[in-house]
Amino acid sequence: MAAITLPSPFSTIPLYRLSYDSPSPVHLLSGLTQYVNKNSSRQPQIRLFSKREDQAGSLTCYGNKYRKFEYIIPDILARKDVTTIVTEGALQSNHTVQVASMARVIGKKCTVLLHMGIGGLRKAVDKDTFLKVGNVQLNRILGADVRITDETDTGDENGPLVPILDQLKAQGEHPYWISSGASLHPLGGLGYARCAFEIALQEKELTALTESGGSGRFDYIFVACGSGSTLAGLIAGFKLLEKTTQSNRQVIGIMTSPTKSRSYQEERILRLARKTGHLIGLEDENNITAQDIHLEDAFVGEGYGILDHKTAEAINLAAQVDSLLLDPVYTAKVMRGMLAWAKDNRWLGDSAFSNQDNSTTNALFIHTGGQIALSAYEDVWSRDSRDVAL
Repeated sequence: MAAITLPSPFSTIPLYRLSYDSPSPVHLLSGLTQYVNKNSSRQPQIRLFSKREDQAGSLTCYGNKYRKFEYIIPDILARKDVTTIVTEGALQSNHTVQVASMARVIGKKCTVLLHMGIGGLRKAVDKDTFLKVGNVQLNRILGADVRITDETDTGDENGPLVPILDQLKAQGEHPYWISSGASLHPLGGLGYARCAFEIALQEKELTALTESGGSGRFDYIFVACGSGSTLAGLIAGFKLLEKTTQSNRQVIGIMTSPTKSRSYQEERILRLARKTGHLIGLEDENNITAQDIHLEDAFVGEGYGILDHKTAEAINLAAQVDSLLLDPVYTAKVMRGMLAWAKDNRWLGDSAFSNQDNSTTNALFIHTGGQIALSAYEDVWSRDSRDVAL
């Protein structure tokens, strides 16, 4: 595959590669494609694909945060006095594991603050086990200093992080703070802006995208909306691509938590996308507007990190028809959203995407990793999981 070519000034931003030289693979989800088209009267139909960010590189439990770190690491290394990376997240946070893994690679210590009040602990029957296994265990195996608190994640350098940062400084350490999900970092959206260019390059080699009258691109791209910069980065990257290719793609963010309203998240994503856009060459904030932000909040479930019956069903379905393993926090909810859009024909009203020309719709699922957390949900799984009707 040809190398990714980024326009200036995007191409001038320092990058520290953590992923493989080749792009994370994209493959057809043949079983799920058959599932959503089953008993459908519409022809041609829908083709579902997956981009495997969980297979993008060789580091621990690969996932979407590493793309963000590829642009954050040069900033860390430029600060010669940094000795330890500090971050926070929910008990079974995928992000914290990826920070701990990244810290090992660049020779830094890592301190991780895990919040008991966020995620699936309140539904777990065996709470002691939930506090020890899955991503909690991986953080410790990677050598991170794991702290657990019942205080609320503030999303910034305030609250429960203050005494930890002060303690580290008193011990002679020079901490570098990375927010939960890395979304508050000024460079947090760049990794997925670059991923947009990678996806566009892969489209050129996927002949399946033109079958049955397909557009030759991914008409819809489904991704989790948690802290927001993965979604915002993709939106900014594709908007920059549109300036040269005129190929529209609709990025749909599937919200994974009911904590904040959709309107709040829409404003947040717009702000993050514009911030990233400014860095990569979209200097006019009107290059990205509210009309570019599409969020779906029907699949948030009972709460962030809560494995409910319908989410368990989505995990079973993907595993049993395509051998695709999802995680209970993010990707299973995204899969629920994509399948509902496909089954219920929820495509946006824009004629370019509504299949009024009777062409095949190509939809891409961004798999952001996190499957290791499944072990922590075993007791909930045994209670809530059901066989699926294929």
